[in-house]
Amino acid sequence: MNIDLSGKTALVTGSTAGIGHAIAKGLAGSGASVVINGRGQEKVDAVVRKLQGVGGKVRGIAADVSTAAGCKALVAALPEVDILINNAGIFEPKDFFDIPDEDWSRFFEVNVMSGVRLSRAYLKGMLGRNWGRVVFISSESGLNIPVEMIHYGMSKTAQLSVARGLAQLTRGTGVTVNSVLPGPTMSEGVETFVKDLAKQNGQSLDEAAANFVKQHRPSSLLQRFASVDEIANMVVYAASKEASATNGAALRAEGGIVNTIA
Repeated sequence: MNIDLSGKTALVTGSTAGIGHAIAKGLAGSGASVVINGRGQEKVDAVVRKLQGVGGKVRGIAADVSTAAGCKALVAALPEVDILINNAGIFEPKDFFDIPDEDWSRFFEVNVMSGVRLSRAYLKGMLGRNWGRVVFISSESGLNIPVEMIHYGMSKTAQLSVARGLAQLTRGTGVTVNSVLPGPTMSEGVETFVKDLAKQNGQSLDEAAANFVKQHRPSSLLQRFASVDEIANMVVYAASKEASATNGAALRAEGGIVNTIA
């Protein structure tokens, strides 16, 4: 399969590092004109420089999509897109009894409302042009709520609901809305977390990573962390012309952690 996104403009939120960066690289490599997004201009500019020459044109817009004002500024700078990847998100292990109201609100604003606001801004234009792709980067934690970060799981379940609801609006058109559900993925943020675990337990990075999966995601068939590129591959496909019959789906890239057949 040769995925060619030439002539398409893609916005990937939270794409200065981790899964978002890998997605941006994959889309650019498929010929899309990619817009990098992050909160700081310096980091955005550095990623744009890094991805120059990968494939399609790459440019950047610094905006904090966790706020209504940040989303408004981003849309003002980029009025239309063909592909919207709602990737921006945060996670934090914390005991339920230690999670204050402010954290619940913060997780909902960053992980859910960023995608709601940007989809509201861009989806209507996609419908008018009769082609577009919206992908929410959810998580297997939206199905298997992790006891160590219930607020995160809540936000990822909410993303699945929003994505499925938006897909209903695309009936009979060339626009699709899907979710991708990564499992444990070795992004920069997760690598820092695993390194801390390794230091605490006197283990190597590989030992700490393997033990984390065995202890906290024992149903994993992969039995390891996925790479960011493995997740990006699924997202690039969902954003492609070839995925035209995939709509309203929750696409799993979680290594078989979710123990169901549907």
